[in-house]
Amino acid sequence: MSRTVSSWILSSARNSIVLQGKGRRYSICIPNRNKVKWKLVFSKTRPYPAGSCSLDSTFSLCRAFRHTSTEEEHFSFQLSPAQINDILRAGELSHKMLNLNGRNANSVLRFESNQLASNSPIEDRRSAATCLQTAGMMFGVFDGHAGAACAQAVSKRLLHYIAVSLLPRQSLEEIELAVEAMKPVRPILQWHRHPSDMEYQEITSQYFENLRVYWQHLLDLDTELGLSLEEAMICAFKRLDSDISLEVQAPHENELMRNIALQVAFSGATACVAHVDGVHLHVANTGDCRAVLGVHEEDGTWSTLPLTRDHNAYDEFEIRRLKREHPRSEEKTLFVNDRLLGILMPSRAFGDVQLKWSKELQHSILENSCDVEALNIYQYVPPNYHTPPYLTAEPEVTYHKLRSKDKFLVIASDGLWEMLSNEQVVKLVAGHLTELSVQKPPLTFKKPVNLGYMHNLLLQRKSKGLASLDQNIATHLIRHAIGSNEYGEVDPEKLAAMLTLPDDLARMYRDDITVTVVYFNSEAIENYYRNH
Repeated sequence: MSRTVSSWILSSARNSIVLQGKGRRYSICIPNRNKVKWKLVFSKTRPYPAGSCSLDSTFSLCRAFRHTSTEEEHFSFQLSPAQINDILRAGELSHKMLNLNGRNANSVLRFESNQLASNSPIEDRRSAATCLQTAGMMFGVFDGHAGAACAQAVSKRLLHYIAVSLLPRQSLEEIELAVEAMKPVRPILQWHRHPSDMEYQEITSQYFENLRVYWQHLLDLDTELGLSLEEAMICAFKRLDSDISLEVQAPHENELMRNIALQVAFSGATACVAHVDGVHLHVANTGDCRAVLGVHEEDGTWSTLPLTRDHNAYDEFEIRRLKREHPRSEEKTLFVNDRLLGILMPSRAFGDVQLKWSKELQHSILENSCDVEALNIYQYVPPNYHTPPYLTAEPEVTYHKLRSKDKFLVIASDGLWEMLSNEQVVKLVAGHLTELSVQKPPLTFKKPVNLGYMHNLLLQRKSKGLASLDQNIATHLIRHAIGSNEYGEVDPEKLAAMLTLPDDLARMYRDDITVTVVYFNSEAIENYYRNH
């Protein structure tokens, strides 16, 4: 990005020129003469009164060097390479599976993750955990809107709901007996967290009580065989969303807990969770996060395998589903300007009770609440709101049996996919893998030579002269997402400009970005097929 372009971005904002950028996910469409304007809601940040608490304040990535307003007099896009790296790497997380006797029997080799904020504070969340009482690992990406509260709650709770759903009846009975006797409960998950992740004991104890009610419900089902993995994921998603809705309706003696329950229910989050157990990969998706598999074909080329669909107004299946669920008289008002009821971009999400509850229930809850304006809760009922619920958290679950050629899985919020296509993402990860392999002893020339083999040699030759700055692949993807030029190369000046955009402008050019890349162990996968 040239200085001229950088200057144009700033002058455009100061002169109120409408920029073609990324719009917020929550809007109200207001007709005005022959034009349609978008009024942004939930965009004001207010200080919280003493005694109140916001989940928005519980998590914030490094925002050094960010400007707060386009009105600053000494505005500069200049950042040193070291400052750029500090910002990009602040949210890095990686974990490698332990080797057993020199061999890794786990089909997951390692995972790498990162986040970059656009909103202040960031509204995305992520989770990763190993199942301790059942087999497998889980990875989740959660894209919040109208605040971070719902994404925060879902990221801390959903994996537990899934894990509980997968437990055999005997394990559930043992846990219930231990809780009744006030004895320690064996952990269900081993979390892999970033140091900035926070837990609040008051909130955690309340969430645990509701999780207990859920496993008591599972015990009441009296099913000896338990749930299949697909059933467990669907049941967990739906139950957590139901609990979020019920928790805000329940009486709260503690004002802090009531405020948090309000914020969680009246904000929203999309979610994409992958469960990996040996060669069995299940992906549950609600909303417009996305999971894409990187496949290394036999001829040496790379291909993409999408494992999710974006649930929004551009998806024909979603349009038909909503039309089936509502009267024909509402067909023309279900999606307005490519948004659900003219407000929400994703058509499936947790929370967002404004699109699930009746008008009467919304009014009753908010009327008896404290200062909802101070909690950033916007009271608005859209026109043509006749037959709620219009929104569901029920996920679509995709099953894929891993093959040795399936090398990695990329799960990311839509902030990444708005900038890069599936193919571009897989190509970047594949190129990064090639760079890493170059650091090992050089490959011998093999015959016969095919196109894919020659392509990999060229990639290796190029990477020797221009090694990646990033060891973490998620950082590498984020760097390219916001800093690439039309040739697919990172432009340092554009990258600096995108990282220093002030709060009142950054969201017009990029969204929060969260990326988790899971690398698969081809040797372990091949061993599975040899033994089965």
